Amino acid sequence: MSHAAYERFPRGERDKRTAVRDSDYLRRLHRNPSPLLLELEQMGHADDVPIVARDTGRLLSTLVHAMQANRILEIGTAYGYSTLWMALAMPPAGKLWTIDPDTERTSIALEFLERANKADSVNVMNQPALEVLPTFPVRNLDIVFIDAIKTEYEEYLELTVPLLKRSGLVVVDNLLWDGKSAAEPTSHDSAATRAIRDFNRTFLNHPQLDATIVPIGDGVGIGSRIE
Repeated sequence: MSHAAYERFPRGERDKRTAVRDSDYLRRLHRNPSPLLLELEQMGHADDVPIVARDTGRLLSTLVHAMQANRILEIGTAYGYSTLWMALAMPPAGKLWTIDPDTERTSIALEFLERANKADSVNVMNQPALEVLPTFPVRNLDIVFIDAIKTEYEEYLELTVPLLKRSGLVVVDNLLWDGKSAAEPTSHDSAATRAIRDFNRTFLNHPQLDATIVPIGDGVGIGSRIE
Protein backbone atom coordinates (compact mmCIF):
# COMPACT_ATOMS: atom_id res chain seq x y z
CA MET A 1 0.00 0.00 0.00
CA SER A 2 1.39 3.39 -0.96
CA HIS A 3 1.85 6.12 1.63
CA ALA A 4 -0.90 8.15 -0.03
CA ALA A 5 -3.32 5.24 0.05
CA TYR A 6 -2.35 4.51 3.63
CA GLU A 7 -3.19 8.07 4.64
CA ARG A 8 -6.76 7.70 3.37
CA PHE A 9 -7.61 5.63 6.45
CA PRO A 10 -8.16 7.30 9.86
CA ARG A 11 -5.49 6.59 12.46
CA GLY A 12 -7.62 4.12 14.42
CA GLU A 13 -8.46 2.19 11.26
CA ARG A 14 -4.78 2.14 10.24
CA ASP A 15 -3.85 0.77 13.67
CA LYS A 16 -6.41 -2.03 13.35
CA ARG A 17 -5.23 -2.92 9.86
CA THR A 18 -1.61 -2.96 11.02
CA ALA A 19 -2.46 -5.17 14.00
CA VAL A 20 -4.31 -7.65 11.78
CA ARG A 21 -1.50 -7.65 9.21
CA ASP A 22 1.15 -8.23 11.88
CA SER A 23 -0.90 -10.98 13.53
CA ASP A 24 -1.40 -12.76 10.20
CA TYR A 25 2.30 -12.43 9.41
CA LEU A 26 3.38 -13.94 12.71
CA ARG A 27 0.83 -16.74 12.41
CA ARG A 28 2.30 -17.70 9.04
CA LEU A 29 5.86 -17.41 10.30
CA HIS A 30 5.51 -19.63 13.36
CA ARG A 31 5.62 -23.39 13.14
CA ASN A 32 2.33 -25.11 13.85
CA PRO A 33 1.96 -26.52 17.37
CA SER A 34 2.28 -30.26 17.81
CA PRO A 35 -0.64 -32.36 16.48
CA LEU A 36 -1.72 -33.09 20.05
CA LEU A 37 -1.88 -29.39 20.94
CA LEU A 38 -3.76 -28.67 17.71
CA GLU A 39 -6.28 -31.39 18.51
CA LEU A 40 -6.83 -30.06 22.02
CA GLU A 41 -7.08 -26.48 20.74
CA GLN A 42 -9.76 -27.49 18.25
CA MET A 43 -11.67 -29.40 20.93
CA GLY A 44 -11.62 -26.41 23.25
CA HIS A 45 -12.99 -24.12 20.55
CA ALA A 46 -15.61 -26.65 19.43
CA ASP A 47 -16.84 -27.18 23.01
CA ASP A 48 -16.71 -23.45 23.82
CA VAL A 49 -14.38 -24.14 26.75
CA PRO A 50 -12.11 -21.18 27.58
CA ILE A 51 -8.51 -21.83 26.60
CA VAL A 52 -5.59 -19.45 26.21
CA ALA A 53 -4.80 -17.98 22.81
CA ARG A 54 -2.22 -19.90 20.83
CA ASP A 55 0.13 -16.89 21.12
CA THR A 56 -0.18 -17.13 24.90
CA GLY A 57 0.58 -20.84 24.80
CA ARG A 58 3.72 -20.13 22.79
CA LEU A 59 4.76 -17.50 25.33
CA LEU A 60 4.26 -19.91 28.22
CA SER A 61 6.34 -22.53 26.44
CA THR A 62 9.14 -20.03 25.80
CA LEU A 63 9.16 -18.87 29.44
CA VAL A 64 9.30 -22.44 30.74
CA HIS A 65 12.13 -23.31 28.37
CA ALA A 66 14.04 -20.11 29.15
CA MET A 67 13.84 -20.67 32.91
CA GLN A 68 14.18 -24.45 32.72
CA ALA A 69 11.23 -24.23 35.09
CA ASN A 70 10.70 -27.43 37.02
CA ARG A 71 8.24 -26.22 39.67
CA ILE A 72 5.11 -24.72 38.11
CA LEU A 73 1.74 -23.97 39.66
CA GLU A 74 -1.29 -23.34 37.44
CA ILE A 75 -4.60 -21.97 38.72
CA GLY A 76 -7.32 -22.93 36.26
CA THR A 77 -6.92 -26.12 34.22
CA ALA A 78 -10.07 -26.47 32.08
CA TYR A 79 -9.12 -28.81 29.21
CA GLY A 80 -5.42 -28.49 30.02
CA TYR A 81 -4.38 -26.59 26.89
CA SER A 82 -2.05 -24.20 28.71
CA THR A 83 -1.07 -27.09 30.99
CA LEU A 84 0.08 -29.10 28.00
CA TRP A 85 2.05 -26.21 26.49
CA MET A 86 3.97 -25.87 29.77
CA ALA A 87 4.32 -29.59 30.48
CA LEU A 88 5.86 -30.21 27.06
CA ALA A 89 8.44 -27.47 27.74
CA MET A 90 9.43 -28.61 31.25
CA PRO A 91 12.72 -30.37 31.95
CA PRO A 92 12.42 -34.16 32.42
CA ALA A 93 12.37 -33.85 36.21
CA GLY A 94 9.87 -30.98 36.21
CA LYS A 95 6.62 -30.99 38.16
CA LEU A 96 3.45 -29.03 37.48
CA TRP A 97 0.53 -28.66 39.87
CA THR A 98 -2.74 -27.48 38.33
CA ILE A 99 -5.89 -26.56 40.26
CA ASP A 100 -9.46 -26.79 38.97
CA PRO A 101 -12.56 -28.20 40.71
CA ASP A 102 -14.26 -29.20 37.43
CA THR A 103 -13.53 -32.93 37.17
CA GLU A 104 -15.33 -33.28 33.84
CA ARG A 105 -13.03 -30.77 32.18
CA THR A 106 -9.86 -31.95 33.90
CA SER A 107 -10.57 -35.51 32.77
CA ILE A 108 -9.94 -34.21 29.23
CA ALA A 109 -6.72 -32.60 30.43
CA LEU A 110 -5.57 -35.87 31.97
CA GLU A 111 -6.36 -37.78 28.78
CA PHE A 112 -4.17 -35.48 26.68
CA LEU A 113 -1.37 -35.43 29.27
CA GLU A 114 -1.41 -39.22 29.22
CA ARG A 115 -1.16 -39.25 25.44
CA ALA A 116 1.77 -36.82 25.67
CA ASN A 117 3.52 -39.04 28.25
CA LYS A 118 3.35 -36.18 30.73
CA ALA A 119 0.73 -37.47 33.17
CA ASP A 120 3.37 -38.44 35.74
CA SER A 121 4.72 -34.86 35.69
CA VAL A 122 1.38 -33.17 36.37
CA ASN A 123 -0.70 -33.27 39.54
CA VAL A 124 -4.33 -32.21 38.94
CA MET A 125 -5.97 -30.91 42.12
CA ASN A 126 -9.78 -30.94 41.89
CA GLN A 127 -10.58 -28.35 44.53
CA PRO A 128 -11.35 -24.63 44.53
CA ALA A 129 -8.09 -22.71 44.36
CA LEU A 130 -8.83 -20.60 47.43
CA GLU A 131 -9.13 -23.80 49.46
CA VAL A 132 -5.83 -25.18 48.17
CA LEU A 133 -3.56 -22.15 48.13
CA PRO A 134 -3.45 -21.24 51.85
CA THR A 135 -1.89 -24.63 52.67
CA PHE A 136 -0.10 -25.37 49.39
CA PRO A 137 3.14 -26.99 50.57
CA VAL A 138 5.54 -26.26 47.70
CA ARG A 139 7.81 -23.21 47.89
CA ASN A 140 10.40 -21.69 45.54
CA LEU A 141 8.14 -22.05 42.53
CA ASP A 142 9.59 -21.01 39.19
CA ILE A 143 6.30 -20.00 37.58
CA VAL A 144 2.73 -19.42 38.71
CA PHE A 145 0.17 -19.17 35.91
CA ILE A 146 -3.23 -17.67 36.78
CA ASP A 147 -6.26 -18.17 34.53
CA ALA A 148 -9.34 -18.89 36.61
CA ILE A 149 -12.16 -16.95 38.32
CA LYS A 150 -11.56 -13.30 37.52
CA THR A 151 -13.13 -11.95 40.70
CA GLU A 152 -10.60 -14.00 42.69
CA TYR A 153 -7.49 -12.83 40.84
CA GLU A 154 -6.29 -10.48 43.60
CA GLU A 155 -6.61 -13.24 46.20
CA TYR A 156 -4.69 -15.67 43.98
CA LEU A 157 -1.93 -13.10 43.59
CA GLU A 158 -1.50 -12.43 47.27
CA LEU A 159 -1.46 -16.15 48.08
CA THR A 160 1.00 -17.14 45.36
CA VAL A 161 3.64 -14.40 45.34
CA PRO A 162 5.10 -15.76 48.63
CA LEU A 163 5.37 -19.19 46.97
CA LEU A 164 7.65 -17.89 44.21
CA LYS A 165 11.41 -17.99 44.33
CA ARG A 166 13.24 -14.70 43.86
CA SER A 167 13.14 -14.00 40.12
CA GLY A 168 10.24 -16.43 39.77
CA LEU A 169 7.40 -15.38 37.49
CA VAL A 170 3.70 -14.90 38.01
CA VAL A 171 1.93 -14.95 34.64
CA VAL A 172 -1.71 -13.90 34.37
CA ASP A 173 -4.11 -14.25 31.44
CA ASN A 174 -7.08 -12.14 30.26
CA LEU A 175 -5.91 -8.79 31.56
CA LEU A 176 -7.20 -6.88 28.53
CA TRP A 177 -10.47 -8.79 28.90
CA ASP A 178 -11.51 -8.59 25.25
CA GLY A 179 -11.16 -4.80 25.23
CA LYS A 180 -13.34 -4.26 28.28
CA SER A 181 -10.46 -3.33 30.60
CA ALA A 182 -9.58 -0.28 28.53
CA ALA A 183 -13.18 0.77 27.91
CA GLU A 184 -14.70 3.67 29.79
CA PRO A 185 -16.19 2.30 33.04
CA THR A 186 -19.98 2.21 33.23
CA SER A 187 -22.57 1.14 35.78
CA HIS A 188 -23.32 -1.87 33.56
CA ASP A 189 -19.82 -3.35 33.84
CA SER A 190 -19.77 -6.92 35.12
CA ALA A 191 -18.13 -7.88 38.40
CA ALA A 192 -15.42 -9.65 36.40
CA THR A 193 -14.65 -6.53 34.36
CA ARG A 194 -14.38 -4.39 37.48
CA ALA A 195 -12.23 -7.04 39.15
CA ILE A 196 -9.80 -7.20 36.21
CA ARG A 197 -9.41 -3.41 36.18
CA ASP A 198 -8.70 -3.41 39.93
CA PHE A 199 -6.33 -6.33 39.55
CA ASN A 200 -4.33 -4.63 36.80
CA ARG A 201 -3.63 -1.66 39.06
CA THR A 202 -2.68 -3.94 41.96
CA PHE A 203 -0.49 -6.12 39.76
CA LEU A 204 1.46 -3.32 38.12
CA ASN A 205 2.09 -1.62 41.46
CA HIS A 206 2.77 -4.70 43.58
CA PRO A 207 5.77 -3.97 45.83
CA GLN A 208 7.23 -7.46 45.42
CA LEU A 209 6.98 -7.61 41.63
CA ASP A 210 8.55 -6.04 38.59
CA ALA A 211 5.44 -6.38 36.45
CA THR A 212 4.16 -5.50 33.01
CA ILE A 213 1.19 -6.37 30.80
CA VAL A 214 1.86 -7.31 27.19
CA PRO A 215 -0.80 -7.28 24.42
CA ILE A 216 -0.47 -10.95 23.55
CA GLY A 217 -3.65 -13.00 23.24
CA ASP A 218 -6.17 -11.42 25.60
CA GLY A 219 -3.47 -9.52 27.51
CA VAL A 220 -0.83 -11.35 29.53
CA GLY A 221 0.63 -10.01 32.76
CA ILE A 222 4.19 -11.03 33.61
CA GLY A 223 5.65 -10.19 37.01
CA SER A 224 9.02 -11.23 38.38
CA ARG A 225 9.41 -11.47 42.13
CA ILE A 226 12.05 -8.98 43.21
CA GLU A 227 11.76 -9.23 47.00
